[in-house]
Amino acid sequence: MKTDRALALAAFVTVCIVWGTTYLAIRVAVASIPPVLLTGLRYTVAGTALLALMWMRGERVPRDPRTLGTIAFVSVLLIGIGNLAVVWAEQWVPSGTAALLVATAPFWATILELLQPEGERFSLRRALGMVIGFGGVGLLVTPGGAGGSWDSHFVVGALVIQVGSFCWQAGSVVGKRTLGGVAPLMSAALQMLFGGLILDVAGLAVGELGRFHPTPQALAGLAYLSVFGSILAYTAYTYAISKLPITTVSLYSYANPIVAVLLGWLILGEQLTRVSLLAMVVILAGMALVQTAGRRPAAAVVTAGRRQPDAA
Repeated sequence: MKTDRALALAAFVTVCIVWGTTYLAIRVAVASIPPVLLTGLRYTVAGTALLALMWMRGERVPRDPRTLGTIAFVSVLLIGIGNLAVVWAEQWVPSGTAALLVATAPFWATILELLQPEGERFSLRRALGMVIGFGGVGLLVTPGGAGGSWDSHFVVGALVIQVGSFCWQAGSVVGKRTLGGVAPLMSAALQMLFGGLILDVAGLAVGELGRFHPTPQALAGLAYLSVFGSILAYTAYTYAISKLPITTVSLYSYANPIVAVLLGWLILGEQLTRVSLLAMVVILAGMALVQTAGRRPAAAVVTAGRRQPDAA
């Protein structure tokens, strides 16, 4: 058990660091590779490579149709909507800003946890943290927060990222609760392969092949996303959520914006305004309140004449 927890924490740290760098790679790659095909190719390559590795190790692919259907459903939520939303939005949203917008992940994780029968109960401190955090998002989508990037495309992109963040957390919850019998590495491989193939077909269907003219920099970004962002970090994420609470793993979004904002500023020259820096502080402060709010005891229920506590 101690080894499992140590590996889970190592996987969590990997996600915190590596996914912070992927926002830069996405911003570079999406400049000349259409978003749906970019996301699809990234995960098709990664899923195929990881599945081949599993096959060489003698791992068996699940054959139960219900299990495969659940994996496909989770892949749509995580990859087909969650990750694609960020890639699509980064056509107009700077990489650092996109990471800050994704930093609302713990809020969505908390809301989804509240909807579960055995989930954590709401507290005033947690509610205040969510209000403060979303206030920071509001600052970020103002002209002052977005700097020279602000326009209607930017605002739509910011909203799409929130939809994607919610779907990502929903997919994480479904996967954690229904795929416990599937080895994490196999689950990650199949999720990436299914999600990638679905997006490949969708990208071809919407005519993105005609806009597929990658530069060397874009191909380098695609390679980085496939190897580090997907094979390494996505697999680490899948393992982490199988061993740790969803609300804990969602804290990767604390670290990601710091890495992404610094890289975007240093390498791409993305603008850092006073309002955007204030928004970063407000969002992180809101997340801190949400995550440090103590668990409230669940309401008691009466079963067969004996009073028992709900699962916390």
